[in-house]
Amino acid sequence: MSFLDLHMTNSPLIINPNDDSESVAVIFGVPFDSTHSYKPGCRFGPDAMRDAFNNIEIFQPEFGVDLETVNINDLGNTKTTVVAAEMLQMVENITSELKKQNKQIIILGGEHLITLGSFTCFPKDTGYVVFDAHYDLRDQYADIKLSHAAYLRRIVEKRGSENIVHVGARAFVKEELAFLKEHNIATVSDKEIRNGNGTKSLKDITSTFDSLYLSIDLDVLDPAFAPGVGNPEAVGISSRELYDLITTLQNKKIVAADIVELNPTYDNGSTASMAAKLIATIIAMNLSR
Repeated sequence: MSFLDLHMTNSPLIINPNDDSESVAVIFGVPFDSTHSYKPGCRFGPDAMRDAFNNIEIFQPEFGVDLETVNINDLGNTKTTVVAAEMLQMVENITSELKKQNKQIIILGGEHLITLGSFTCFPKDTGYVVFDAHYDLRDQYADIKLSHAAYLRRIVEKRGSENIVHVGARAFVKEELAFLKEHNIATVSDKEIRNGNGTKSLKDITSTFDSLYLSIDLDVLDPAFAPGVGNPEAVGISSRELYDLITTLQNKKIVAADIVELNPTYDNGSTASMAAKLIATIIAMNLSR
């Protein structure tokens, strides 16, 4: 039996403009937020992103790509669980199976812990670029090691830190800063972005990577642009700054991406709209290479 048959449910899907052609990307959602510590509700994020994607314009003239004419294979959501280890095993099984298709994978969250199950399925030399207001490098949070606030530390422990680039952090504790420096994790700081140097720094740091996995925690954005997140942090970057950072990677092969922490309960529509724009942009970037 396929893991897709075992773990997936029949969920609301992205509307395909063309069901006859071979798919250019495959999407699945992970409605999980059991370790969330502030505003629960990110489990509703995957379907909110789909709803926005189905209602925005997805023609991408900047990349010479019309997504209205391509097939995007949305598999729906994983089965519901409140057990972190079970969720991570499902995500790992599904990602490992989909990776064999050699198509771009887009994962919709859910809280950021889901990335621990997906990114580690890719080769060790895959660059990991994460956009996040937080470092998520605590050893544990609320006495839990498998937490959205500790997922990146678990990745470093499992895979090392040499291919990790963290972008946009502005809210962290001393423990995380010490771990970051100890493991020499590359960063593009919030201040660099504000000063207009973020895109160049990111391009320089990722110049040696042949392929990338992008992880976008929507709380990297200022709450003025993205109020619908689980852990909003004031004084963040703008939606235009995030878009420019991501599109500076347009010549890289993006093998997979996840977009996490959308909380529609607190959204006015702008956060979901941005998430949908990022889905379209990341797929179009890969097609334009």
